[in-house]
Amino acid sequence: MKTYFILSAVGKDRPGIVADVSEVIYECGGNIEDSSMSLLRNHFALLLLFSTEREEVNQKLPSGLKRLEREKNLTVFYSPITFEEAYPKLKEQTDRFKITTSGIDHAGIVFKVSRLLADRRVNIIDMETRRVLSAESGTPLFEMEIEVEVPRSISETGFREELHRLANELIIDLVLKKEG
Repeated sequence: MKTYFILSAVGKDRPGIVADVSEVIYECGGNIEDSSMSLLRNHFALLLLFSTEREEVNQKLPSGLKRLEREKNLTVFYSPITFEEAYPKLKEQTDRFKITTSGIDHAGIVFKVSRLLADRRVNIIDMETRRVLSAESGTPLFEMEIEVEVPRSISETGFREELHRLANELIIDLVLKKEG
């Protein structure tokens, strides 16, 4: 019987992190089905979903991951998930959008934008943020790109208006673009 796991690992960046983690999964007969990996300044983070049909995974996986923590200085978390969690059914028809923001860096931008999205049942699919210095003045700027799924029951015009009101309140530029 196939079992599924979600795994995250974080550590100081160095060559070989992906190889080290994927080796443990491979040794347990695991197949990586989905993943997202990223360098965050000087730390590398990965999040992945894998499956295996091997029964001994429950004995081999914990010891292999403990070895990674001990020998490779990684912080690793994992959890078994059900087939239904690995392959969820769509609940409602959605459209994909990309939201891009830019403005002077200050606390609360991520919170307030993500709260507006959550309150409207808009699901964040992918999100990247970065703090950069303005080329002209050296002022810290905050940039954010978010891919979202917006339920079709939500008015696109109303959604745009709410986002632009929030952008004005936060004193940031915001662009909402429908994907595909």
